[in-house]
Amino acid sequence: MNTLPALPDPRSPKKNGITGKVWWPWLKRIAALVFFALVAWLLVKEGRAIEWHEVFATLRAYPPALLLGAVALAALSLGLYSCFDLLGRHYTGHTLRAPTVLLVTFISYVFNLNLGSLVGGVAFRYRLYSRLKLDVGTITRILSLSMLTNWTGYLFLGGLIFAFATPALPRGWTLGSAGLQVLGYVLLATAVAYLLLCALSRQRSITLHGYRLELPSGRMALLQVTMGATNWLLMSSLVFVLLQQKIAFPAVAGVLLVAAVAGVIAHVPAGLGVLEAVFVALLSRAMPAHQLLAALVAYRVIYYLVPLALATAIYLVMEVRAKKTAPAATPAEAATAEASS
Repeated sequence: MNTLPALPDPRSPKKNGITGKVWWPWLKRIAALVFFALVAWLLVKEGRAIEWHEVFATLRAYPPALLLGAVALAALSLGLYSCFDLLGRHYTGHTLRAPTVLLVTFISYVFNLNLGSLVGGVAFRYRLYSRLKLDVGTITRILSLSMLTNWTGYLFLGGLIFAFATPALPRGWTLGSAGLQVLGYVLLATAVAYLLLCALSRQRSITLHGYRLELPSGRMALLQVTMGATNWLLMSSLVFVLLQQKIAFPAVAGVLLVAAVAGVIAHVPAGLGVLEAVFVALLSRAMPAHQLLAALVAYRVIYYLVPLALATAIYLVMEVRAKKTAPAATPAEAATAEASS
């Protein structure tokens, strides 16, 4: 049986080496400041990289109804993704309130979009859910189910588009349009295999990094794929609207899906430059490059930067409230927490 280590004597901080860690709280505060400085830098960097004279010329021609429609599609997509962890709530049986789960998922997703999955999708979920008293195993299962929801939806939608509405790839690309079509069939088969596994498998769990993950039911797996694919459709619709519907929707959706994978492979936060490069490479024959770039700038502002500013504000409010509502620690608890950190 594992035994708990002896607690340090709070009356003798020097003897227990606690004063040697007085610097640690300051280091954590500095790290938090650096993080939010990074967020501010990201906002400024993207803004300065924009060629505003071309963007304004194109955006001024956008009807207000078009921009309102784009904002509505972005809100629908962000709202739908925020519901992914509600599946995890049902899956794990935890009792956090639905509005709280929606906020945690929204914050994590937006930081995931802008700063990468390790910072947003993973680190923020663990921090926020841990603050809400969920254990690591439960958080891992929620995170795993959410990722599966996103990527099984991608597999299904990408499989359909790549296989049956294959985007025309430029000459010289290694994969080629025929290879992309074959990849579509593979993606679609993988999504169907996941559904069949969840519906028919007798082995209802798998072990991942020491954590046992229960397979969802067939009905939940079908809901996962539906929600994930719908979210990718909403994101594609947002770009389609900003392109003023001048390019066929399957082509826009296919290019966005290609760009999403390219961004993941490149490990570039927010896919900076990758998204634009893929769209220009694949669609510049159908639309002038400056119009493509203007639409993508609007896409980043509406779907990335505005939600990032909102998520940052919500996160700061949650942090302040968490500190105010946290029960005061006894001297022994404070000393133990300080020593263990």
